[in-house]
Amino acid sequence: MQSSYLTGRLRSFGHAFRGLKVLVQTQHNARIHTVATILVVAAGALARISPTDWALIVLALVCVWATEALNTSVEFLIDRLAPELHPVAAIAKDVAAGAVLIAAIGSLFVGALVFAPHVFQMLER
Repeated sequence: MQSSYLTGRLRSFGHAFRGLKVLVQTQHNARIHTVATILVVAAGALARISPTDWALIVLALVCVWATEALNTSVEFLIDRLAPELHPVAAIAKDVAAGAVLIAAIGSLFVGALVFAPHVFQMLER
């Protein structure tokens, strides 16, 4: 029974990683998020931001990635269930995309709050 439980958990991780692969391979915005994530992590390392700032940055990145993944799920499901776009399906897609926009704008504010002091410090030199 223990082996069956572990096998099931490993299989679940496999499905999750396959989903992330599909997300990045099929969604232009996910590729933009990938580049942004790399740049933000590099900037954080170069600026030697505090552990608290890292926590804020990671939470912001996770929010953007999670909403992008959920938005993509909604889009795939609607495309499958309503190939001829129904007005309600269009609204659902728009609301899901709006959630990503909210997360992205929020992450920009977090990034500004975290990195602005470092930028100002560099400009003062």
